[in-house]
Amino acid sequence: MVGPKKKTESPMPIVDEGWWNSVLAEESRYAPPAPSRQAGKSEPRTEATPAQPAQTKPTADWVQVKDLYQRDQIVDLNVTGYNRGGLLVEGEGLYGFVPFSHLVELAGKNEASQREHDLETFVGRRLHLKVIECVPEDGRIVFSERAAQAEPGKRAQLFGALHPGERVTGIVTNITDFGVFVDLGGVEGLIHISELSWGRVMHPNQIVQMGQTIDVQVLDLAPERCRVALSLKRLQRNPWLSAATDFPEGSVVPATITSVVSYGAFARLDAGVEGLIHASEMPLEEGQTVKDIISEGHPVQVRVLHVDASHQRMGLSMKLTPQG
Repeated sequence: MVGPKKKTESPMPIVDEGWWNSVLAEESRYAPPAPSRQAGKSEPRTEATPAQPAQTKPTADWVQVKDLYQRDQIVDLNVTGYNRGGLLVEGEGLYGFVPFSHLVELAGKNEASQREHDLETFVGRRLHLKVIECVPEDGRIVFSERAAQAEPGKRAQLFGALHPGERVTGIVTNITDFGVFVDLGGVEGLIHISELSWGRVMHPNQIVQMGQTIDVQVLDLAPERCRVALSLKRLQRNPWLSAATDFPEGSVVPATITSVVSYGAFARLDAGVEGLIHASEMPLEEGQTVKDIISEGHPVQVRVLHVDASHQRMGLSMKLTPQG
């Protein structure tokens, strides 16, 4: 749902095609290259196309595809196969791909080991879908079951109301490894993992939960591809802008361990910035490892060694007194 139109003072980032590509890289690399490709027994199992005599599928009816997309219409298609990225669907003059993150039943399911089994259960079913991307020169048609939950024509209405820099309210509808989908009232926007927090995020589910209502900032709109880039962190003041003065070198401050790695641990300070405590800066006794003395969520006192605000890096030490 589109909320009150408020502006923030955070500078708008440049959201280029590279940003968009990174958002859907995991799914896009599994999408079939073109509707006219050969299908047969020789295809790898990951494509999961039912065994059948080799034949060439007819070219998609691009006039129909573009009409469905432009009018934001719902169409019913049969699921004919699957791969790790999603489902292969087809119907009269239509052939395309449904990314797994755009399937209603798989919302919130992130177990990669279970994904293939979940997708297999869709084969033979008929889904209500909307076209969310069509690129004739690449033979690429992408459908979404999630988008089809909104009434026809809703997309154009919402894209006309949204503006970059605007603060809007939405509901978290899916959480994936690469980001969070947010329903804005008929169009889903995406918060890339890099836009969830000014600190380091191991997985989006650390920041938001399924069904949660959140305020976000609109970063960029691409109506022709049904894409809305959102940010959660840009509604908050960037703590790195004043990190050097807030946390001067040598100061001792409270922190919380956010992750433990072989060479040390990352810790988040109260302001939201994170720093690295290298293993050499921990009071380890002979034979001890990092995991022997700290764990995720552990509160600690740390001494600030250095701050590199431009690269959002900070060095910390659990040795509160400088070693001579």
